[in-house]
Amino acid sequence: MRLHVLDHPLIAHKLTVLRDKTTPSPVFRQLVEELVTLLAYEATREVRVEEKEIETPVAQTIGRKMADPRPLVVPILRAGLGMLEGMTRLVPTAEVGFLGMVRDHDTLEITTYANRLPDNLAGRQCFVLDPMLATGGTLVAAIEYLLDLGARDVTAVCLLAAPEGLERVAKDIGHRAEVTIVTAAVDERLDEHAYIVPGLGDAGDRLYGVVD
Repeated sequence: MRLHVLDHPLIAHKLTVLRDKTTPSPVFRQLVEELVTLLAYEATREVRVEEKEIETPVAQTIGRKMADPRPLVVPILRAGLGMLEGMTRLVPTAEVGFLGMVRDHDTLEITTYANRLPDNLAGRQCFVLDPMLATGGTLVAAIEYLLDLGARDVTAVCLLAAPEGLERVAKDIGHRAEVTIVTAAVDERLDEHAYIVPGLGDAGDRLYGVVD
């Protein structure tokens, strides 16, 4: 497993506003989109490209375009949906799949309740969007789902990560495929409720409000 923690003053600024509990949902959503676009720049550093001959107003030249098959962006519902716009703004030609996963707050077990993905992901570069890498259970389950469909090149884009989650991803997934984690920060730890500390709270609730 490879880990990239982005060190940039704009990222630090936006993350600070996201952490602030007084930041309202509309501002929170906008900042998530902006932050994800910055993270996506690093996450797509090794996206596959191929040469393309073009003609500029001055001369012919050889450029590069994204190679086929196109990258697949997979937000984990529901919180990952708030990251989709920021990712596709940078990679508008990517295809989008969806995984619906929910964590039981008592047992911490992960249940998959929806998916919209191609049947065969062999040869595809996959980018998983999950705001909070806390225990690692949701991300591990999502990556395993993609691996079972043939994916071998998976990058996860997360706003925050906890050491416990990173350790679990490395242990459970690292031997099966090339997995990269791109995040804005690695926080201190998890609390007794499996929330990241200092974190930013429940990303889904702060994006969309509390749904009973």
